Amino acid sequence: MTTPIRTLALLLLLALPTTAAQQGIQDELLDHLAGHWLMTGTIAGGQVSHDLDAEWVLGHQYLRFHELARELDEDGNPAYEAIVFIGWNQTLGQYTCLWLDVTGSGAQFPEGTGYAEPAPDKLAFVFDDGGDSAIHTTFTYDREADVWHWLIDIVRGTEHSTFASVSLARR
Repeated sequence: MTTPIRTLALLLLLALPTTAAQQGIQDELLDHLAGHWLMTGTIAGGQVSHDLDAEWVLGHQYLRFHELARELDEDGNPAYEAIVFIGWNQTLGQYTCLWLDVTGSGAQFPEGTGYAEPAPDKLAFVFDDGGDSAIHTTFTYDREADVWHWLIDIVRGTEHSTFASVSLARR
């Protein structure tokens, strides 16, 4: 084989997606989060109702959810909106979550990226700012009721406060 042909063959092999990438991730817990949900509970001390739609995207590599508040701001726009991607990092053996929302705070790294160790019926993400504060976002699945409970705690040094406590029920 001549050098240009070998080079071309090598480039073609490198360009082919791996079998794992073609198949996407298979995650039974995330499969339970896929669907259309009504989120109710308290956020920042106020009652909320949000719609949350979750679906597999990008070749079944990420579960994307779109959260949209039913409450409106003073301009008539949804009071909150977020697009979130959850995937599996094979190298780290952890779930990874990228949180992008209208507050703009999630777009900066590392604040917008959280990590969670695998656990039965729980996704306990920690979004760490690299300093003395972090956001703990924990999704817990109730298999019997087919409901998700979602708790967001803010940690600043030794102080902990609950920012949100909501539940997701299928629409």
